[in-house]
Amino acid sequence: MAQATVHLLRHGEVHNPDRVLYGRLPGYHLSELGHRMAERVAEHFVAQRDAGAKIVGIAASPLLRAQETARPTAQALGLELGEEPRIIEAENRFEGMSRIKEQLRNPRIWPLLANPCRPSWGEPYRDQVARVMEAVQDHRGRAVELGGEGAETILVAHQLPIWVTRLAAENRRLWHDPRRRECSLASITSLDFEGDRLVGVRYAEPCADLLADAANLPGA
Repeated sequence: MAQATVHLLRHGEVHNPDRVLYGRLPGYHLSELGHRMAERVAEHFVAQRDAGAKIVGIAASPLLRAQETARPTAQALGLELGEEPRIIEAENRFEGMSRIKEQLRNPRIWPLLANPCRPSWGEPYRDQVARVMEAVQDHRGRAVELGGEGAETILVAHQLPIWVTRLAAENRRLWHDPRRRECSLASITSLDFEGDRLVGVRYAEPCADLLADAANLPGA
């Protein structure tokens, strides 16, 4: 059973001065800081490669912010950047809204809040885990085919799908307080496998020193 690692990389900061919950909306680019984060992540993975890591693949969600985050790493490692629709952002009925806290006072949207454990306002957590883990296993298998024992691959995705996948991997409940997610901008959640069996989860923040200046909208 070959050992392999799939790195789930969250995208960098997005240019979003109106603080819109952009979800799957098109056209949201990285901010200037977000591009710095993407470059920093590329440096991180180059250092890992130079230390012996066998990084053989990279793919990203189709959304612009994920593609822009992935591109510097793909170029630095000399890898072709793929597109992986199964790791796209979660569906959310609040998509396109700004000033979310104010919107929650509107009685017309209260029915959407009926079941936070599902959640009732968007794509069920279990469905997100299922699609992300399906993609993870496929890319893990492909990495092993390309690189053999110890192969690694990178998937650039979004906060909520990454976080609930980590919760499931650690056998924790999926419903949670969005303010308590350990999945900062440009962070890396690494899933370690022996064969197709998940054996470990690791977390790293190569852009930790840049986060103080970032706008971090929960759920985005």
